[in-house]
This record gives sequence, structure tokens and C-alpha cells, in this order.
Amino acid sequence: MSAGSVSRFELTLSLKGKAEAKLELIRHLAPKTVGAILRCLPLEGNAHMMGTSIAFMDTSLSTGGEKLKSKFKKGDVGFLASNGSICFFLEDVQSAKPMTLVGRITSNIETLCQARPGDIFTLGQAGT
Repeated sequence: MSAGSVSRFELTLSLKGKAEAKLELIRHLAPKTVGAILRCLPLEGNAHMMGTSIAFMDTSLSTGGEKLKSKFKKGDVGFLASNGSICFFLEDVQSAKPMTLVGRITSNIETLCQARPGDIFTLGQAGT
């Protein structure tokens, strides 16, 4: 994981064959949810776009909501417990469904806009 920190974990989000972004999961935002995601790495799932404001990936994660919120800023990473999706916010959003904030995209957020139907997101440890 991230060198020198037990609360921030650097990850790579790849859009297979197209792009790569860096993000960090932050344990104090949602300790149980972040722990569940970290234990399941690497994760791979279908890439989806919700308009131009949210990119998300399907996962098989099953964990409850934690510290739910509805307002997200550009660059936030959220977890939607109802269907196990990890969401990447490309714009400021007032979400209709409350989600768990788990981290931030730290680089190349604009590359996630390239997601198209049939694409695959892969989320894994940085540097692997």
C-alpha cells in the first residue's frame, strides 16, 4: 500500500487499453468500507458513465453504508452500498442516492471521461 501511512492508500484505476488515473482511499472517512475494498483488491468491473458527471464500476462488494452523504465534489470517490458500485465523481454532484465517501482521485481525472459501454475498470495497488 502507500508507504509511511496507515490511513491513506494509493491505488491505480485503469480503463483497460485507454487510460489510467491515481486515487487514494482514506481510512478515516469510512474505516469498514475502505477495509472491505482493500481486502478485495484487485477489483475489476464493467465501466459505466452516468451522464458526464459520474463514472462508476460494478463490483461484488457487499458492505453496508457508512457515514452516508449526498453532496460530492469533483474528484471524490464514493461507494454505493445498494449495488456495490464504486463511483468516481467527475463534477460536483448532488446525488439522489446517499453514498459512502471513501477517497479522492489524485491525478488524471479527465481520462475517466473516456469510459464507453463494454470497457473494463481495474482498481489495484499503485505500482503493481
